[in-house]
Amino acid sequence: MKQLVSIVEDIGGAILFLGHVFSTAMRTPCSFKIICDQIWRVTIQSYPTTALAGFFTGAIMAVQFTMQVGEFGALGYLGGLATSGTFREVGPLLIAFMLSGKVGAFTAAELGTMRVTEQIDAIRCLGANPIQEIILPRFVGIIVSSFFLLLVGLLMSVGGGILLGVVFAGISPEEYVRHIPTIVTMPSIISGLFKCAVFAFMLATICTYKGYSTTGGAKGVGRAVVNTAMATMIGVVLCDWLTSLISETAIHLALGD
Repeated sequence: MKQLVSIVEDIGGAILFLGHVFSTAMRTPCSFKIICDQIWRVTIQSYPTTALAGFFTGAIMAVQFTMQVGEFGALGYLGGLATSGTFREVGPLLIAFMLSGKVGAFTAAELGTMRVTEQIDAIRCLGANPIQEIILPRFVGIIVSSFFLLLVGLLMSVGGGILLGVVFAGISPEEYVRHIPTIVTMPSIISGLFKCAVFAFMLATICTYKGYSTTGGAKGVGRAVVNTAMATMIGVVLCDWLTSLISETAIHLALGD
């Protein structure tokens, strides 16, 4: 019962926190240069991990689909099937898990340390708004960079699929990519990009809220990092289910089914 109450309180606190962030963005937006600095920092820190995760995600999907389509003599469709599955579902999900541990935990630890060492209180005592100065740049920066990183990871997955298609399935790169445009349709691409945007927004919300609301000294920072990792992973799964439902519904409505 206590855990349920705690979850409800966290959800309510996150909603109120989002309200403060949005109202601050409307009244007193932060410097564009600071936002660009945050985007660059997050992107540089996480690009190698995301690219590697995307590459191996595409490779795994190519191996799995090779086992299935090989039985029917349809290896020519391997590239399209593997890429479609990666873009629509597996790629955004696995890469978002990687970012939740890399970006989410780091941001929560950084903001939590600033909270427990009273740096945030010092900013407020100087007459500045901590939401405007430290939260809003990170919030926007994480959304933009996470979306970009997820997109890069998906593109890298195509490279991983091509490599494993050549090594494992014995097909040429030209044959692998030939059926990608026919199977990876525009709804598939839009669905993948929609998932990327939702995951990025969810990640930015949870990690900044958890870090900003940290209490309890150094031990509290540790708890904030652990709670951020758990909350983002659960949030990714829930958002994946919700976005899949919305995407499929929208596709059926667009097709007139």
